[in-house]
Amino acid sequence: MGFEGALTVGPRRLTCVDTTLQDPLVGQVLDGRYRVDARIAVGGMATVYRALDTRLDRVLALKVMHPALAADGAFVERFIREAKSVARLAHPNVVQVFDQGADGAYVYLAMEYVAGCTLRDVLRDRGALQPRAALDILEPVLAALGAAHRAGFVHRDMKPENVLIGDDGRVKVADFGLVRSVDTVTNTTGAVLGTVSYLAPEQIERGTADTPVDVYACGVVLFEMLTGAKPHRGDSPAQVFYQHLNEDVPPPSTAVPGLAYELDELVVSATARNPALRPPDAVVLLGQVLQARAALTDAQLDAVPPQARALAHDSGEDRTSVLPRSPFVQRPLPVNEDEDYAEVALNRTSVLHHTSVLDERHAPAARRRRTARVRRGPVAIVVGVLLALGLGTGVWYISYGQFTTVPAVLSKTEAQAKARLDDAGLDVGQVKHAYSDTVAKGSVISSDPATGSRIRSNNSVTLTVSDGPETVQVPDVSGLSLAAAKAGLKEAGLAAGMVTRVFDEDVSQGSVVSTTPAAGTTRHGGTAVALTVSKGAPVEVPDLAGASVADATAELESAGLKVKVATEQVNSPYDAGLVATQSPGAAKEVAAGSTVTLTVSKGPEMVDVPDVVGDSTDDAKAALEAAGFQVKEDKGLLGGLLGGDTVKSQSVAGGEQAAKGSTITIKIG
Repeated sequence: MGFEGALTVGPRRLTCVDTTLQDPLVGQVLDGRYRVDARIAVGGMATVYRALDTRLDRVLALKVMHPALAADGAFVERFIREAKSVARLAHPNVVQVFDQGADGAYVYLAMEYVAGCTLRDVLRDRGALQPRAALDILEPVLAALGAAHRAGFVHRDMKPENVLIGDDGRVKVADFGLVRSVDTVTNTTGAVLGTVSYLAPEQIERGTADTPVDVYACGVVLFEMLTGAKPHRGDSPAQVFYQHLNEDVPPPSTAVPGLAYELDELVVSATARNPALRPPDAVVLLGQVLQARAALTDAQLDAVPPQARALAHDSGEDRTSVLPRSPFVQRPLPVNEDEDYAEVALNRTSVLHHTSVLDERHAPAARRRRTARVRRGPVAIVVGVLLALGLGTGVWYISYGQFTTVPAVLSKTEAQAKARLDDAGLDVGQVKHAYSDTVAKGSVISSDPATGSRIRSNNSVTLTVSDGPETVQVPDVSGLSLAAAKAGLKEAGLAAGMVTRVFDEDVSQGSVVSTTPAAGTTRHGGTAVALTVSKGAPVEVPDLAGASVADATAELESAGLKVKVATEQVNSPYDAGLVATQSPGAAKEVAAGSTVTLTVSKGPEMVDVPDVVGDSTDDAKAALEAAGFQVKEDKGLLGGLLGGDTVKSQSVAGGEQAAKGSTITIKIG
């Protein structure tokens, strides 16, 4: 096929160029393996080609960096390092990276070739989506991002351009930042304009790029899918920046009245301006989405957006759905504006069902009229179309006479899947079973060949049916050491959780007392199990104040405790060399082998005694207490009878020294 048309990615056009034009790479074999057959698209950082892996005989997409970037050693080194890092992971909802290499001046990535379109194309074509379709797209996106987050990756640039929808209904995420050069992007380029609508406030203010920024972007994308418009719009990036920083993303029901409250909650939670108030990563947000879907009725999930109802009323037909370009040739997926791909791992396979986005019944009138003309027209017209596509009538006969397409069976019950296959004239060759955290027990996880694959009519299809989440029993690890208990939990498919230590007279110190959940309880594989570990029988700390260090040490060691003597000494009422204080204090309960710290006294602190003879009782007491002494009054018999109020003498004469805190007796007469 010659001219492929043009696809718009964000505000910048990504042109699928005429493959008949001369290109120095078309027809060449890179690395002695990849035969470049056609140029698919040209972006700002790379050109994408359709190529054939001559070693494995499979079609793939080959992305080759532009020479200007390939000449930058630091850029290439980072590209290779990140490509290798991400390629070690795998996820069905992420564009796969098969290989990376260089051949002379050409630095390339080999990745899977997918036919379909972007979410941006869907939104541009349909506007707002029904909630069911929006969630059908969002869930696999979050599954892919969740896997990336748990593996230590952050996407940093989530937007509809990076959500790819295959013609078979599969949703895939592209561009995990494998090719990103700060020097090639400025705040005035179309690339920034295309990205700014999805930037989290902390990205704008501080350049922060951790998992909550992806959560924020997904909340914006969900708002856009539900309403058909972005929440923040402006004539310049600065205006949009200001709104991100100062205005909350509104609930989508403000734009589309009647949307369910649960959908408003999802958007508002994910787009909180304070990242601490958002779900911490895509895994948590996915759980909230699944919970919200379960709470919605079919009527709420299938609510028709206002503009779709208006179009249906005006034209009498449904809006156009996403379909292959022709019934004969699949068109390749457009690459996004940065053309970056990566892959991650999380056990989730998600497929967007044809009924929500790819249903032939929703084709526009013009598409159906063209199809009808092909069906009703003379054989010569059909042959002419086939010849223009480079196909012969023999190929048409084989393709449509002896082949069929595997119907959509994912998430169907085993019985429903078998019925669909039977209606398509296909047999069920084998039914396998596997655990799944996301597909209900008894429903189909996958098929082989996959949905949308074309196979011979007499072939069979293998189904993999969910056994539900993998569950394991919590083993009995009581009495084991902490290390042995952790190993036992890991062997059982569980994880060791929080460790709490308690006194226990029956379980030896360091051994496990109990688990939460208890032994024998059934839990999902990977669940964290809390452990309670014994500190042994409690030991009461004796009162050691005023004892000699030697005596205190002997008493502590006989109780099974350790002794530490503090390097610094303190003044205290006790004589120098005796124990002044201890930590833990007397009567406290500690575990055997615990350490008690002793602080030694250097004797009482000596201070000058003020002369208070001749002073009134109140003045004398005030002066002595201010100096750090306690005061005792002695009025005697005569003083008590006569009621005198003058100090006649004091037990320690003024000007002499006494221990601070000691008692001074004053005689009053």
